[in-house]
Amino acid sequence: MRASRWANLGIGLALILPTARADEPPTLPGTTPLTLEGDIAATLVDGVDRFLLRKTAESVARRAGDWKRDFSSHAAYEKSVEPNRKRLAHILGVRDPRPPFDAPELVGTTDRPALVGKGTNYEVFAVRWPAFGDVHGEGLLLVPTGRPKVADVVAIPDADQTPEQIAGLAPGVAPESQYARRLAESGCRVIVPTLIDRRLEARGGRSKLTTREYLYRSAFVLGRHLIGYEIQKVLAAVDWFAKDAKDADPKIGVFGWGDGGLLALYSGALDTRIDVVGVSGYFGPREQLWREPIDRNVFGLLEQFGDAEVASLIAPRTLCVDTAKGPEVVVEPGNGGGPGRISTPDLQAAHDEYMRFVGMVVNLEPKPRASLVMGADLAPASPAAVRAFVTVLDPSAEVKDDDQAPSPAAALPDAAARQARQVHEIDQHSQQLLVESPYVRQEYFKNLDTSSPEAFAKTIEPYRTAFRDDVIGRFDDPLLPPNARSRKVYDEPKYTGYEVVMDVFPDVMAYGILLLPKGIKEGERRPVVVCQHGLEGRPSDVADPKVDNKSYNQYAIRLAERGFVTFAPQNLYIGHDRFRTLQRKANPLKKTLFSIIVPQHQQITDWLKAQPFVDPARVAFYGLSYGGKSAMRIPPLVSNYCLSICSADFNEWVWKNASTRSPYSYVWTNEYEIFEWDLGSTFNYAEMAALIAPRPFMVERGHFDNVAPDETVGYEFAKIRFLYEARLGLRDRAELEWFVGPHTIHGVGTFKFLHRHLNWPEP
Repeated sequence: MRASRWANLGIGLALILPTARADEPPTLPGTTPLTLEGDIAATLVDGVDRFLLRKTAESVARRAGDWKRDFSSHAAYEKSVEPNRKRLAHILGVRDPRPPFDAPELVGTTDRPALVGKGTNYEVFAVRWPAFGDVHGEGLLLVPTGRPKVADVVAIPDADQTPEQIAGLAPGVAPESQYARRLAESGCRVIVPTLIDRRLEARGGRSKLTTREYLYRSAFVLGRHLIGYEIQKVLAAVDWFAKDAKDADPKIGVFGWGDGGLLALYSGALDTRIDVVGVSGYFGPREQLWREPIDRNVFGLLEQFGDAEVASLIAPRTLCVDTAKGPEVVVEPGNGGGPGRISTPDLQAAHDEYMRFVGMVVNLEPKPRASLVMGADLAPASPAAVRAFVTVLDPSAEVKDDDQAPSPAAALPDAAARQARQVHEIDQHSQQLLVESPYVRQEYFKNLDTSSPEAFAKTIEPYRTAFRDDVIGRFDDPLLPPNARSRKVYDEPKYTGYEVVMDVFPDVMAYGILLLPKGIKEGERRPVVVCQHGLEGRPSDVADPKVDNKSYNQYAIRLAERGFVTFAPQNLYIGHDRFRTLQRKANPLKKTLFSIIVPQHQQITDWLKAQPFVDPARVAFYGLSYGGKSAMRIPPLVSNYCLSICSADFNEWVWKNASTRSPYSYVWTNEYEIFEWDLGSTFNYAEMAALIAPRPFMVERGHFDNVAPDETVGYEFAKIRFLYEARLGLRDRAELEWFVGPHTIHGVGTFKFLHRHLNWPEP
């Protein structure tokens, strides 16, 4: 969806603009001179970056307000943190019911029995078990022989380890770190799930993504998460442990390293049946989550949770933290996926996060059991950590330091085939959720009353609030005084152009080009069209008479020549990975790029409405491509806009983001910031348009626009037309113009739409 040329945010790049005549006022009345030089877009993006980093740092202190811990008893404590536990489950996408089952299935064939290895006093079987939907956990089961088990444990490997490696059946993990084997040798019955790996390959013949990011993308849009899917596999094993204990009180633990440590921490926080949680090579502060691989991106995590807060959900049960060396992973930029890095948590930072956890639960009586195994040179999943973990499960258990690996009893499971099955099952589950998503949204909107415009206006407001708070994300900061600065940059026969900059939040500014038609009489107030560029675009793409970008066809200029005041804002989506990291920084705060863009437009339109040449009741939005995406998200939340036009973007948006079948899907592309949390359950484009109603809304669609096929555009727009015309009786306020052309501003039907609804005569 690139609608303009690539833009370089490097130092020294400046807009080349014509010099205004010396005998004319260089600034707009009521503004101060604009002296900012260089690339203003780069300055804008840099300021937003500083703002988000500051908000991230502040999130640690803000979290306490969302917790109401009751320390009067263990039971009271667990009840008091239950809302936080439910919130964590929601943002991790742990939503699908798990089916009951009697026991894992043995996985074998006539050529390869399920028994795949034997060790000292234990046997190893290939198994699988139902987790949710048609998705299974699959891996190994290590069963003690010749003695009763001391406990049941889920041993969770890192994403780039196989169950066989941590069980000692395959090379790749040092003997001291084969913790599934160590646990089995100690008398534990151990189940080891397979995790989705980070293999990097071209998806759909296009962008190179890790397997984890590939599955994360669809799931995220549908209110699920790869992390949540894998937690479900762990908790399904816990379901079996609990059921298999019958009337006895089971001893259940989870232990993991790297990604396995992440899953162990979250699983223990969500399920109070787990008695002991062991986390190795993972625990630490999460304020740098935006640097980690994107499959770890959890929308809203830092709003309530760092690792310390998650750990506090495990109390009063036992947490064992091992500061051993973690996995070292680098996902390089430039392949099309989100760049990221995993490294061993800093020892002091891990200690400080652990002490934050201790401080949160210090008032619990009796004191919860917790341990921190520290050392700069600890092996992954160190023997000391395994010993501390097992001793809590059963103080009488003997933890051996035996380096005798189990002997394979048969050919080992085909790890590649197993991985392919796991990927297929998860992908198919997400695709089934996509099929069901229209019905989920219909249920979500069941409280919307369309019996009359008055009933609609009243009942749509809770949905607008949910869209603002739970989809877009809202900062509570008040807008600063605009402190508008301007300078004249164009003097054309029919209009004058000014660059305008104004303040929004500390470090956050709004910037754009205002085109003011000549001949406005004193006291006359004109309609305004805000003309929004697309991906990697600039205001000059739509408003500079010397720029002839075929995607935009100088539409801000053409409208100014028709007598409209136009304003072309600079939006955040410029600079490739530079702006995409802003989305990564915003998401853990329960925010998005539009959490900044919406207040920018609020400030812009507030300022425009205050100008003596503007009719405050006639301010319209018209955007192309990413600007069309903006047309679906900004006007629902900025009531200053009296209408919205979406050009070269409108389609069945959830399908476009989540489908792994469609060639139009974003699953295959490099726009890794495009995915928005849980739209499948809440707001597709028809539902976003409902937030614009009853204001006029129009779609401009070229038949040869590769954004989407005509049929999905028509399908989604039909829902809007039905709302406007059939339900609300607004017969002239929702339009779709088709034209024979590509991804471009056509400027025919849309211009007529503007003239009609802004009550301005056509030339």
